[in-house]
Parts: sequence; structure tokens; C-alpha cells
Amino acid sequence: MSWNSLYLVTNYWALAGWLALAFAPRSPRILSAILYAGVALLCLVYTVLIAGFLAGGIDPGGAGSGDFSSLAGVMKLFDAPGGAALGWTHYLAFDLFTGMWIARDADQKGFSRIVQLPFLFLTLMAGPVGLLAWLIVRERRARALAKAQ
Repeated sequence: MSWNSLYLVTNYWALAGWLALAFAPRSPRILSAILYAGVALLCLVYTVLIAGFLAGGIDPGGAGSGDFSSLAGVMKLFDAPGGAALGWTHYLAFDLFTGMWIARDADQKGFSRIVQLPFLFLTLMAGPVGLLAWLIVRERRARALAKAQ
């Protein structure tokens, strides 16, 4: 499979998880499917790729290898098609996991799906921005619920 094909497959897979998270009923079965068939599978792809890169069994393509010790090293990692696919899979897995946490937290605090959708979309498109926005909005309700107990 080419790096571009892997990129497309992981994107569509993550998108299916996001659509289920946003629009499907949030039953335990659906949430488990998103967690294990969505997030965990993306984590598995990432794990296989990074283990293959580190062991030398998978060639990331590109000019050379980079490392995590400097910005230049990280830029070199992302310069290779395999490195970019690896990094993107990392983002997809963590953003979907974060979206699941936001959705479950919002459900628990009584926020409607309509209110949740912008935060889920922001998390899909710019992970930390969506998470920060949700943390700000949820705070008042979280404090009110804590006082009521």
C-alpha cells in the first residue's frame, strides 16, 4: 500500500468515527465501536508504523531520517511520506479520542448535541483549539454540578 493510500484510508476511517460520534446514538455499543474499531485501530496502525521505522523494516521514503531531538529533526521526519503519514495517524487517533471524551463529558453534563457539534468540529479540524474551547465552556456547568452534589 502506498503512503498516499494509507493516508486516505486512515482519514476515511477516522471520519467514519467522527460521523458516528456526532450523529449516531451514543449507546455503549456505538461508543465501544468508536473506541476500539476507530481509535484503537488508528493506534495500532501508528504502533506498527513507528515500530517498523525504528526497527528499519519499513522505509518511510524521502531523503533521510530525522529525530525528535530538535525542530530540524522533526521537520526531517515529516519530510518523508511515511513520516507524514505516521504523524497524521497520530493526530487522527488522539483527536478522535479527545472528541469521544468531549462527547461523553458533554452528555454527562446535559449539553445537547447541537451545542456539542461546534466543539466536536473544532476538535476534528484543530484538535487543541476544540479541546480548549470545550474546557472553557464546560467549567461553569461542571462547578454547578459539583455544588449540587
